Amino acid sequence: MTANEGGRKDLRMPDEDEVFAVVENMLGANRVKVRCADGQERTARIPGRMQKRIWIREGDVVLVEPWDWQDEKADIVWRYEKADADQLREEGHIE
Repeated sequence: MTANEGGRKDLRMPDEDEVFAVVENMLGANRVKVRCADGQERTARIPGRMQKRIWIREGDVVLVEPWDWQDEKADIVWRYEKADADQLREEGHIE
């Protein structure tokens, strides 16, 4: 992630099977309720590699990978910092 002369950072963008989401509710047991950019509300799982290293709170912008066998569930793969989320909003990637 490098900063360009205009203050813009190169951010991680979603792959073909990932979507942007906003954390709506903390459910406990490493689960959160997210509102995805495709209009669906899913229960997302915080994987073990992120549990103690990256703290996820309500209102955070995350990347999720929906399960292909159960569409109402997903795995969180990335969390954006507040400044990065603001940049995504300015560039029109998320609302």
